[in-house]
Amino acid sequence: MSAAVVEVWRGSVIESRHRVSVAVADAQGRMRAQCGDPALVVYARSALKPFQALPLVTDGAAAQFGLSAKELALCCASHGGEPRHVEAARSILRKIGVEEEALACGPHLPLHEGTARAMRQSGHEPTRIHNNCSGKHAGMIALARARGWPTAGYHRAEHALQQLLQEEIAGWMQVPAEEIATAIDGCGVPTYALPLHRLAHGFGRLAAAARRGEEAPRRIVEAMVEWPEYVGGTDRLCTQLMRATDGRIFAKVGAEGVYCAGIPGAELGIALKVEDGATRASEPALLAVLRNLGLLSDEDMATLARWAEPDIANTRGERVGAIRANVRLEPCGG
Repeated sequence: MSAAVVEVWRGSVIESRHRVSVAVADAQGRMRAQCGDPALVVYARSALKPFQALPLVTDGAAAQFGLSAKELALCCASHGGEPRHVEAARSILRKIGVEEEALACGPHLPLHEGTARAMRQSGHEPTRIHNNCSGKHAGMIALARARGWPTAGYHRAEHALQQLLQEEIAGWMQVPAEEIATAIDGCGVPTYALPLHRLAHGFGRLAAAARRGEEAPRRIVEAMVEWPEYVGGTDRLCTQLMRATDGRIFAKVGAEGVYCAGIPGAELGIALKVEDGATRASEPALLAVLRNLGLLSDEDMATLARWAEPDIANTRGERVGAIRANVRLEPCGG
């Protein structure tokens, strides 16, 4: 069976290995390529945010509250907590008429290192708005308000909002909602366990729907690729990948070594999981998969080189090794 392994080299010796499973599927659910275990059931975590944002458009909440494309991108984001992200989240809250305390996500320091360092130096404490999921939560509150549902407890699995979102995800992945195992994500809302091949299928369907011009998929994907800095931020692979490929690819990271992508032009979806949860392996793995599929040019790879083969540095700032993805995809019959 084909395999994907991300190797961590120190000098001339492999110090660590991360095993990766990958599924590549089209909009019809046909597997196109795979490695490792494409049936591996994984919590998709934040990779599902684009699907959770779709009802903002289909239910009319985005129009009702006048959400901009960059604000829709933030609803799909695991953002860095940079000033632009915080302002966009605050803008959504102003438009829907709620205060920051309405967010159910807990506070944490910004993921963007420079912003976090500046906050520490200033003596300011992070608040809920700095949570990397604050855009998703603001979008969820907007949807609850548009539906006339109470916003209190919107994050709980039994709330009508979360029931709607589970049905939305089940529909895109074509898995019965009652068969999806759930747990609580890091930001307090439900997250869903799905086989990798179903997750890839869902991204393939979203890519195809966006290409056909279906309103909600088109607007969400366009928001992500037009405002990628609001999906991730400075020095983030998802942002730079969407920028480098000029919207040919949209990508979304998930916690614990999950990465997903959709390719509208090819109507393909990709889902991968680093089985030990290492984020340092998921980024080179995704780029290696895209390269294997012929979806990244030499110019693209040069632009994304720092994520394709990250350096290992010591505390003196000296390069002492590198992380390299060794991917062999197995083509699947049509």
